[in-house]
Amino acid sequence: MNRPESMPSPSPLSRGGLAPALALALLLAGGAGAAHAFCGFYVAKADTHLYNRASQVVLVRDGDRTVMTMANDFRGEPKEFAMVIPVPVLLQRGQIHVADKALIDHLDAWSAPRLVEYFDPDPCPRPLPRPSMFKSEALPAPAAGMAAPAERARSLGVKIEASYTVGEYDILILSALQSDGLETWLRENGYQVPAGASRVLGSYIKQGLHFFVAKVNLEQRSRLGFGYLRPLQVAYESPRFMLPIRLGMVNAAGPQELFLYTLTRRGRVETTNYRTVELPTGEEVPLFVKDEFGTFYKAMFDRQVKREEMRTVFLEYAWDMGSCDPCAADPLSPQELRGLGVFWLDGGEGVWPASPPASPAAPGRPSRRRRPGGSFSPAGGADGVFLTRLHLRYDSPHFPEDLAFQETGDRDSFQGRYVLRHAWKGGATCEAAAEYRRELRRRWDREARDVAELTGWTLDDVRRRMTLEAGVAARGPAADEPWWQRLWNQR
Repeated sequence: MNRPESMPSPSPLSRGGLAPALALALLLAGGAGAAHAFCGFYVAKADTHLYNRASQVVLVRDGDRTVMTMANDFRGEPKEFAMVIPVPVLLQRGQIHVADKALIDHLDAWSAPRLVEYFDPDPCPRPLPRPSMFKSEALPAPAAGMAAPAERARSLGVKIEASYTVGEYDILILSALQSDGLETWLRENGYQVPAGASRVLGSYIKQGLHFFVAKVNLEQRSRLGFGYLRPLQVAYESPRFMLPIRLGMVNAAGPQELFLYTLTRRGRVETTNYRTVELPTGEEVPLFVKDEFGTFYKAMFDRQVKREEMRTVFLEYAWDMGSCDPCAADPLSPQELRGLGVFWLDGGEGVWPASPPASPAAPGRPSRRRRPGGSFSPAGGADGVFLTRLHLRYDSPHFPEDLAFQETGDRDSFQGRYVLRHAWKGGATCEAAAEYRRELRRRWDREARDVAELTGWTLDDVRRRMTLEAGVAARGPAADEPWWQRLWNQR
């Protein structure tokens, strides 16, 4: 299987308001399908680092139980960091945790849209035994000082239900009777809530939600020695499976990026109040894209957002974590998955495991093995965990409602995957070689047209870059193309 089938910032509520990391007020709401054999050799990925300020949320969901991990992209003074999140339950101290950002980075790398490459074989080779693509080789083992006096809070209709210090964060759990009082309390305690937030806060109060409020404890941060803000995690039970994004859009300067990774047992997660659409995938692209994959992917995503009028949630990846094909990163160990909140592994019900060991595989765990083509098959541990990666660009006019989700039974594998095919350069003269060369010209032309269509780049520019990068003059229009098709740069 060495040839593919041919196929056609978040912004804060202000410097002291909601953390830019969350440009969303997150609501902590409350038989295997066919696996497509892709193979190929992974060469590049389009991870979240392509976007300067992007929110990342990991949602582990099974039944009514949810564990949410929220990565902070805050880049100011720690004393100015603040987070306000609607929550469906009164969280106890044990339901709040501080996670390792490396876990989210690893999940991002594993699921990122990827570029793979193939090399065309000799079109007229001598008959030889075909080597197996699946010969395996082993991998190495892989508070105080924060709350206003209770009397003042009560006078504003705000009740401080609980106060905790967790890692470098001071956390309050609030309830409120009316939005004006809550807004006043937030302002008096250093949360610079913008105009317009009261209406959104009021809608959450009417739903009976509470509020998770976090600030950085500078003394604790200094004692712990972390140079960055670690992700916050919460575990809770609620029948509501949703993610509010409206509060974070109140004063946003423009559209925001959100990457959502869900880990479930049954299958894909989809939005129920917005369309969930698969990104274009499987397209063959010119060789110059290898050095510009990030630029290509951003242009392609921009184009899809525009076509869908920015009213769509895009699926970038869906796969059971027991395998990958091709792998864009080393597999996550069971300990890493438990660190993200996957509480059902090995039949365990606990949520917060001990910190993962430094090595990718824990002692006593079977090692994982990678196939030469990049496909990964574990020797146990990650089966039964299905990853869905969703990506959306949103603002208030186009996403007026909070995101609502459902877990489906769809276990079909999907990935944003783009293909490089290196031409065979031998000098054989058999009839098959002659036909291969004729088809090669047509293939190059299809690649140019597909990339122009995906990205919005001009067809002439794509063809010019193909010629310059690959040094192949034949990458112009196919010989059998009608002359008039080139006249107005038609695609």
